[in-house]
Amino acid sequence: MMSEETKGAEVTVYSTSSCPWCVKAKEYLSSIDVPFHAVDVGVDREAAKEVVQKTRQRGVPVVKVGERYIVGFDRDAINSALKEAALV
Repeated sequence: MMSEETKGAEVTVYSTSSCPWCVKAKEYLSSIDVPFHAVDVGVDREAAKEVVQKTRQRGVPVVKVGERYIVGFDRDAINSALKEAALV
């Protein structure tokens, strides 16, 4: 299982501490051994602004794979992005 504090990972999960879908997204990435960096947008206001600017959405989780943003826990979209980035 990879740590969600992996620095320099090509995958970032923007989440909040009270979001059950955020937990599912992080658990899924860990289950397939994809290292990721977790950012709590409830605490990191600059990261929250950046995600809203990039996605025009305020919901979490947002999974960033390379330069691709996936809003919500969409396993198929995450898998597709990971394959495109050659991370799986």
